[in-house]
Amino acid sequence: MLTPRQGQILVRLARQQIERHLGLAPSRPVTDDDLGQPELQRERGVFVTLHKREALRGCIGSLSGVESIVAGVRRHALNAAFHDGRFQPVTAAELDALEVEVSVLTVPRPLAYENADQLLRLLKPEIDGVIVEGPGGAGATFLPQVWHQLPGPEQFLGHLCRKAGMAEGAWGSGRLVISTYQVQSFAESRSGGQAT
Repeated sequence: MLTPRQGQILVRLARQQIERHLGLAPSRPVTDDDLGQPELQRERGVFVTLHKREALRGCIGSLSGVESIVAGVRRHALNAAFHDGRFQPVTAAELDALEVEVSVLTVPRPLAYENADQLLRLLKPEIDGVIVEGPGGAGATFLPQVWHQLPGPEQFLGHLCRKAGMAEGAWGSGRLVISTYQVQSFAESRSGGQAT
């Protein structure tokens, strides 16, 4: 588990990466000492999410720990801001309106289920991030934060299947591999960029 202060460092790092890419001085720079903490050097999956006036503005990450948390935040902050194909690249004029969120993931675990009813009972809304993988390699994930927008398990799974390019009802077929994970999420507050 990371501390709130460590989470704040990660959020500040993500913003710093975006600011530097835009040629701006970091508003709340982090130091090498901040980033050198052993807990932040662990290999974990990481997502960086950007919101603008509560609307999604970019979200990129990795499900598995292929690099340190710090390296993942650095890379995914730039990808979320400038390489999320759903959005135009972030501009300097938008920075003050952006809220940065960093999610650090537990290792995903396959969910053993026998049928659609059991699957619905096993999912923990607002706690579980969910990965669906279908035949032919189609797959997608929703972070646990998405439960706030799609609170019903059927609706959540249906939208997730659509995101993966599958039929909305594919989750009920019993042929998908479903995995779950949890996150520690740290976000800037609206009142000055503090992580919560």
